[in-house]
Amino acid sequence: MRKLASIILFLVLTANSFAQSKNSPLQISHLTGDFYVYETFHDYKGTLISANAMYLVTNAGVVLFDAPWDKTQFQPLLDSIKVKHKKEVVMLFATHSHEDRAGGFEFFKQKGIKTYSIKLTDDILKQKNEPRSEFIIPNDSIFTVGQHTFEVYYPGKGHAPDNVVAWFAKEKILYGGCFIKSADAQDLGYLGDADVKEWKKSIVKVQTKCKNPKYVIPGHDEGTTNKSISHTLKLVDEYLAQKSSGKK
Repeated sequence: MRKLASIILFLVLTANSFAQSKNSPLQISHLTGDFYVYETFHDYKGTLISANAMYLVTNAGVVLFDAPWDKTQFQPLLDSIKVKHKKEVVMLFATHSHEDRAGGFEFFKQKGIKTYSIKLTDDILKQKNEPRSEFIIPNDSIFTVGQHTFEVYYPGKGHAPDNVVAWFAKEKILYGGCFIKSADAQDLGYLGDADVKEWKKSIVKVQTKCKNPKYVIPGHDEGTTNKSISHTLKLVDEYLAQKSSGKK
């Protein structure tokens, strides 16, 4: 009886996690190799907005890059990863202090998962009296987890004063978070904490450091094309031009 119950639970989790309907609150898709992109949704001022994040499967466990924006999907994400990959999540990196990135620090720390941010992010969260990461890392840090090596890099201000990206040089994958806009984005989105003038300089730094990426994961909307980097720069240039002409 106990064995039958375990089989049923496994089938339910598998169905919920990977036979996803387009209305599922957690969408997981395979990017390439050991890389997976997952998407959650949040009601922002009456509009349902998607947020992209990523996880990497290694021999030493699974690494998350940003937490789900939808807090109800924290545990389902862990369950889905466990079912599909037979591995535990061991690390979480937040790419900046906003809720759609760092909102899961407390939950994942309680699960025994190591959480990481740069000091700029930690300072902002401390000032706001919000949960902070367990570990503070330098602005430019290289990690080796299992068979994979990646770099967490702070290019400067942009979408947020503390936004970092993750660069996988061997696989040519750039996880941009909200620092990079989708190639289909019509504007720069939320600019409440942005420094658009510095954003332009920071994008150029990323282009110099992360050469010829095959995949680029933006913080919101669809697509993984590397054209999203130049498109973000185009949106920044347009915004600055409009602002200087007095239209914004």
